[in-house]
Amino acid sequence: MSLTTQHIERAQAAFLGLAIGDALGATTEFMTPNEIKAKHGTHRTLCGGGWLNIKPGHVTDDTEMSMAIANAVLTQGEWSQIEIADAFVTWMKSKPIDIGSTVRKGIRTYMTKGTLGMPRNDWDAGNGAAMRMVPVAIYTLGDEELYKRCTLEQAHLTHNHPLSDAGTLCVGEMVQAAILGADRFQLHECTRRLTDDFPNFKFQNYRGNASGYIVDTLQTVFHYLFTTASFEECLVGIVNQGGDADTTGAIAGMIAGAFYGMDAIPRQWKNKLNKKVRHEVTAAGERLVRLSPLATRLQ
Repeated sequence: MSLTTQHIERAQAAFLGLAIGDALGATTEFMTPNEIKAKHGTHRTLCGGGWLNIKPGHVTDDTEMSMAIANAVLTQGEWSQIEIADAFVTWMKSKPIDIGSTVRKGIRTYMTKGTLGMPRNDWDAGNGAAMRMVPVAIYTLGDEELYKRCTLEQAHLTHNHPLSDAGTLCVGEMVQAAILGADRFQLHECTRRLTDDFPNFKFQNYRGNASGYIVDTLQTVFHYLFTTASFEECLVGIVNQGGDADTTGAIAGMIAGAFYGMDAIPRQWKNKLNKKVRHEVTAAGERLVRLSPLATRLQ
């Protein structure tokens, strides 16, 4: 298999889907479904606001950290954990609109001790490593061993927990499978491998928990991904669940974007997304996939 126009477009749609899910979910983050319904009816526009009082169409740490990884790779032309760690430091020093406590702790540890990886911690089972998987999945497309190494290297800069590792790997695998043209059954097989190894992630009897705990996050993403029939329906369902809505929206957006493709992303969402962000993520998606093993193996 060699790189095709469809692969490029789906890689771009994955990165764009991340940003749109992030911007859409920022409005309803930390709200309950009843609170969302009372204030917004059904929330379905990039209207900003929320607890961060974000501007319409702007994004949060999910997209910003993903772009930090992407820019580090594109600047070097290859993967470098040190460069990614340095990019995280630069990002944190820029005073971002939001930063998770586990992420902050990991970056500060690197700054003070030079440690490229946090030790195993039972409190690190959050979704902060999974939310920034798009550039990793795209850049390593076509090389499973490289994918696993890069995934865990970026994850462990801030998060080191078996559930975080497993969930983060699964998210990237789904993005890659979707870029390569997987159908719904093949995507479901990715989740089945995860739930076979870690039954905590089973999502058939979804209870509506959408917190930042990686299990809650992925149960929410999987439930809506497999019970809806379009990119828009999937994301609207997820962000109206509230909780950690920017991250559940971002993760669903990257998978659904790659799966449904660029044309399935609503035009009004594309147009409302901050223009600079829209340009950066779509350009990064193409540039990263052109660096991938899938693209370079036949050169």
